[in-house]
Amino acid sequence: MATRLFEGKEHASYYQKFRFEPSQEILDLIFSYVDERLPKPHEFAVDVGCGTGKGTRMLAPYFKKVLGTDISVAQVEEAKKELGCPNVTYSICPAEGVPVADASVDLLTASAAVHWFDIEKFLKEVNRILKPGGCLAFSSYLFHMEVHYKDRSEQMNNIFSNVEDILSPFQHEKVNHVKTGYKEIFEAIPYTDKKRIESVITKIQIPLAGLLGLIQTFSSFQTYLRTEPEKAKEMIKTTEQRFLQIMGTSSIDTEVEVWLHNILVLASKPK
Repeated sequence: MATRLFEGKEHASYYQKFRFEPSQEILDLIFSYVDERLPKPHEFAVDVGCGTGKGTRMLAPYFKKVLGTDISVAQVEEAKKELGCPNVTYSICPAEGVPVADASVDLLTASAAVHWFDIEKFLKEVNRILKPGGCLAFSSYLFHMEVHYKDRSEQMNNIFSNVEDILSPFQHEKVNHVKTGYKEIFEAIPYTDKKRIESVITKIQIPLAGLLGLIQTFSSFQTYLRTEPEKAKEMIKTTEQRFLQIMGTSSIDTEVEVWLHNILVLASKPK
């Protein structure tokens, strides 16, 4: 069964506000792979574990219709608030049971999500719904996230590493799939046409407030917040103060550059 750690309305709101969508570079890698295997126009994509739909909506220009699915009611409610993609719909369901017909899907994606699923059951469901020649694309950013600011990047990264150390005891065991770069998930995919692309680096300019918000979307932080709420809130406050001191500013609107190291797994069902 899928692991359910993203249920709360406040967590979903943070997710919508602070989580990153897949970068254009990752999308280009996905569609370079897909376009070699499936003729255009592409008909139907499913984004599983879609959360608030950030990655789902990015698929809209490439397909006639797109379905985003998630087990969390709160996440899907946030997704439905975003307008402007008439070919995108959403469904509340587990990843291991997607409400679409057999052999109907051109591309199935999962962004920072597949490690939470029951991998064996999920891959059987993927095989059921993909068309012959249909593709899957699983992506996630890895744990060695970097924070850069002027000539103070080393100090900034030391602070961020300290946050990771504090949150480490609250990480779910399934996060180990991310730590190993989805190697076990890649090996479990039953197709011979597959590839695993490491170290796709995305550089994003965000205000410091955005970085602090991103930390609060982590499942480990949410577990910390439920377990020791005062300590969790104090950690965010202290981290903010430490960042501001290093940066020599009093404004959390000051921008930093975050480097995400991404993993991308691609595979195609035999025709």
